[in-house]
Amino acid sequence: MTQIRRLPLAFALILGLLIVGAVASSGAVTSGETSFDEFFTGRTLRFDYYHSGTATQEQISEDAARLEGPWPGSRTQLLDSTNLGKYFFEVDDLASGTPLYSRGFCSIYGEWETTGEAKEERWRTFQESQRFPEPRKPVRVTFSKRGKAGRFAPLASFEIDPNSRFVDRSELRKQGNVWSLMRNGKPEDKADLLVLGDGYTSEESAKFHADARRLVGVLFDTEPYRSRRTDFNVWAVDLPSSQPGISDPRRGIWKDSALGLSFNAFDTDRYVLTYRNRRLRDVAAQAPYDFIVILFNDRKYGGGGIFNLWATCSADTKTAPYVFVHELGHSIAGLADEYYSSQVAYEDFTPVDTEPWEPNITALLDPKHLKWSDLVDPSTPIPTPWNQAAYDRVSASYDRERSRLINEKGSDAEMEKLFDEVAAATGPLLRGEPYYGKVGAFEGAGYQARGLYRPSVDCIMFTRNPREFCPVCRRAIERIIDLYAK
Repeated sequence: MTQIRRLPLAFALILGLLIVGAVASSGAVTSGETSFDEFFTGRTLRFDYYHSGTATQEQISEDAARLEGPWPGSRTQLLDSTNLGKYFFEVDDLASGTPLYSRGFCSIYGEWETTGEAKEERWRTFQESQRFPEPRKPVRVTFSKRGKAGRFAPLASFEIDPNSRFVDRSELRKQGNVWSLMRNGKPEDKADLLVLGDGYTSEESAKFHADARRLVGVLFDTEPYRSRRTDFNVWAVDLPSSQPGISDPRRGIWKDSALGLSFNAFDTDRYVLTYRNRRLRDVAAQAPYDFIVILFNDRKYGGGGIFNLWATCSADTKTAPYVFVHELGHSIAGLADEYYSSQVAYEDFTPVDTEPWEPNITALLDPKHLKWSDLVDPSTPIPTPWNQAAYDRVSASYDRERSRLINEKGSDAEMEKLFDEVAAATGPLLRGEPYYGKVGAFEGAGYQARGLYRPSVDCIMFTRNPREFCPVCRRAIERIIDLYAK
């Protein structure tokens, strides 16, 4: 057991409310290197924990504390004021209560608890981790969760003594080979993207290098990454698997790949996740990183992205460039899916009477104060009309055909052919809209056809058609880059 103590719930509730307010107003460790050195050693401390529960019960319990390498994140932007994420993680100096570090995040558990399985009161547990600069003195870490009113309430709180004998200080075991795709400065001054591979054998390392360079190249040909290229470093780790490819339960394919990625997460055919958090974190700790993307060596369409966790992307599909950029939109900037017709496992969506926290969708509860109103031309009506009925008629038939292919285990070539047909049918339809290319509030977003709105008729977060993000999504991505790059 680590030297970590969970606080009584009543005290944690009061404490958490005070902390959330303090973070918004305090700048105690954002003034530069002097403040950072006062509170931190310059290394990274990882807090591993278990996130358990059902749709109605939730618990966080400690697992371990692990010392990693040099802190790769910003030494000046330590407190997160973006108000993004389903959860919020905070670190305070135990003696003085000074806020030291915070980040909003989402998690696999946070998605799972909205599924039918969770509603059946079946308990599940997921491994998770939070990383922060190693403090010099004991700290309190607090987890808060966003409620339906949009405000964070404390969920759990722990005390951590970084000098405890229970903190694992053993040397990280070398796993694979770390290499650099792009280097523009010191990790603490840049946004560091780490590319991991899964389902690549040792004989396929050259393929992984080529896949990583190709898709990272696509990312940095896409705005706003193109304009902010010099704000990034990109790293990669060669991590051989014993067999090519990853597990695909619907097709009866099971493989023990290096990171344990698998299709069919939450029983959604295309959704690819891994539950081997500790394994992934130990591998990733060998390189500096703020963001992680995992390429998997497979021909089948799929991927996933969770805010401030990681993204996944199939490397060999025709749509890989789109998926790579789209999923990083989720994991880096907290962007929501703007589509509303594709199959998902979630059963609890954003209530239409609650403003979503995601920066690119809105419930439009107050049209006069739209959260991206400064990007809207005065001549554009809010809500913004578009021919949703015509789009739905076209897309519905393709959604039915896609479901048929999934159920009948259709080939990857058939699925790609269908995607080409969808693009050919919907692209001209959307480009022909009167407000195409304009920022407005177009109904249909966040898996809901009614009551939620997106900022553009089309965007990388809506369909596979565009090669650019809309202005609202671009700004959201840049805001996060600014949180990490000096």
